[in-house]
Amino acid sequence: MGILYLVALGIALTGMVMLDRRFRLFFWADGRRAAIVLVVGVLFFLAWDLAGVGLGVFFRGETSFMTGLQVAPEVPLEEVFFLTLLCYLTMNVYRAVELRAKDISGRRDASAEARPGPGSDGSSP
Repeated sequence: MGILYLVALGIALTGMVMLDRRFRLFFWADGRRAAIVLVVGVLFFLAWDLAGVGLGVFFRGETSFMTGLQVAPEVPLEEVFFLTLLCYLTMNVYRAVELRAKDISGRRDASAEARPGPGSDGSSP
């Protein structure tokens, strides 16, 4: 049972990759840029965690679902995978919303172009 949480995070990350690939959201849109953004995001949150641990705010939770491996004092291995999932999810959602907004805007523009303007039917305004 000590690896269950890590496996669950791996499954969730696999889902993020599949959504990314299917809709070309993050890595499949621009792999180099995505890798930079993901690494910077994970490092930022790891620094945040380490600062919280140093200030005595964050503590590692004890559960039988975790491996017990730590990458730093009070920072379990699973935290790195969780932060990766968090950043990947955020970027997939951001990109999906951005693409959807462009799609809606494009439809609105196409609809406006298709409508006849005043006086276009031969009548005077």
